[in-house]
Amino acid sequence: MSEFQLPLRVYIEDTDAGGIVYYVNYLKYMERARSEWLRHHGFTQRELLDAGVQLVVHRLECRYAKPARLDDQLCATAAIESSGRCRLSFCQSVQRSGEPLCEARVDIACLDASRLKPRPWPPALAAVINA
Repeated sequence: MSEFQLPLRVYIEDTDAGGIVYYVNYLKYMERARSEWLRHHGFTQRELLDAGVQLVVHRLECRYAKPARLDDQLCATAAIESSGRCRLSFCQSVQRSGEPLCEARVDIACLDASRLKPRPWPPALAAVINA
């Protein structure tokens, strides 16, 4: 599947006192990219929750390479690396002008929202994942 890209701008609330993006905000940018990837394919987190499906981060590996600064134009990416019956691995990055600032592998689990136990992907979402 192709890489999804979400353009972003660094605002003052994203930075520390030195004008550098606070480390946890890269994870927020990646979360937004995954949420917008879902939306791009016709799903929203709210609709999935209403249908009893909850998507959670199961595992995360992250490497920070270079800092982003106030007013930088960034791009958060999301691409499926692998998938299973109730698991999905994304290869993600936050880039500035194509240069990776932060790279991560994010494993997502599909849960039954009421029992918080693994469940298979809903058929429509599984079709997108396996396309």
